[in-house]
Amino acid sequence: MFSVDDIRREFPVLGREVYGRPLVYLDSGATAQKPLQVLDTVDRLMREQNANIHRGVHFLSEEMTEFYEGARARIAGWLGAAEKEEIIFTSGATASLNTVAYAWGDKFVGPGDNIVVSELEHHSNIVPWQLLAERKGAEIRVLPFDDEGALRTDLLPSLIDSRTRAVAVTQASNTLGTRPDLRPVVDAAHAAGAIVVVDGCQGAVHGGVDVRALDCDFYAFSGHKLYGPTGIGVLYGKRALLESMPPFMGGGDMVDRVTFARTTFAPVPLKFEAGTANFIGAIGLGEAVAFMQRFDPAEIEAHESALLRHAEARLREIDGLRIYGSAPGKCAIVSFNVEGVHPYDMGMILDKLGIAVRTGQHCAEPVMDHFGVTGMCRASLVLYNTLAEVDALADGVRRAVRMLR
Repeated sequence: MFSVDDIRREFPVLGREVYGRPLVYLDSGATAQKPLQVLDTVDRLMREQNANIHRGVHFLSEEMTEFYEGARARIAGWLGAAEKEEIIFTSGATASLNTVAYAWGDKFVGPGDNIVVSELEHHSNIVPWQLLAERKGAEIRVLPFDDEGALRTDLLPSLIDSRTRAVAVTQASNTLGTRPDLRPVVDAAHAAGAIVVVDGCQGAVHGGVDVRALDCDFYAFSGHKLYGPTGIGVLYGKRALLESMPPFMGGGDMVDRVTFARTTFAPVPLKFEAGTANFIGAIGLGEAVAFMQRFDPAEIEAHESALLRHAEARLREIDGLRIYGSAPGKCAIVSFNVEGVHPYDMGMILDKLGIAVRTGQHCAEPVMDHFGVTGMCRASLVLYNTLAEVDALADGVRRAVRMLR
């Protein structure tokens, strides 16, 4: 059964103190902490089993290759991919999204085409498309959200047309917590012959995904936000699209045959995994997925929803505090400001109380511009957080307000 106390014992860092106070870690949206299942696996691989993959015929190399490809298969199953070859390992979601923007975009986007990007996006799902548009003479169109944080899918008919080549959209906003209904986005894009690229960094953590049921064309997420190691990420792509794309980078392991006259490439997914892969990171990510698979997703969702409700209720008791994002079905992310208090000052005082929150623009400057602010405080809540930690946050904010006002 789902037990927060038992789960917390699997995350050693949660037992730390900072400034003489118990750590209250509420910044998992930036990077999540790692369970023993991941830490022990990565440590063991480094100490006892390290060897490069795909290249050796010796025992350690073959063993590590088997682990690496096993992680690919596990992640494919968890995402609902049709086959493991649709899973490409990258250095993170940023690399995954750039791979699509370059490898797919340079081939299929031309002058006069347009790319629709939602206003909710993290910079990693904005800037690669802007760079593509500049290279190819294409246009960026923005799908806005309303003041509750709900995506204005009613405007899709005015934005998507026969020259739309791609729609880039988040599964869950890293700032507002909005989980937009992606069905109308996917349907409208596909009706126009466009692809859909989904940033799943927060969505993979909060609710998960079935990529075939969603019918997105590409899906990206980072391992370190999903209780896995840093420096590893995943790009899911439909095989037919991956087959149609040229490689993004050249080097070892992504080739079939190399001569000075001509180079031919390995089949997918290796075609997009140039150089020595972060194989230990990939195996660690596979263990993070295995950790997630131990729990009923409905129990995780119920726990995180209870945390969100309690956090919003407690914070709304504070005079002058505004919570940004109230769209139905949002995930457990709470961004807020207090009138007359700079978010950095709030974050620094909370830190001295042992409470780690995020402050600033959260790599989502268009969201800040929408609300006319320069930054926000953000508490991101996950399966290892508790109601007591939410109370500590609310009490800390109240204390900071008294000090700063």
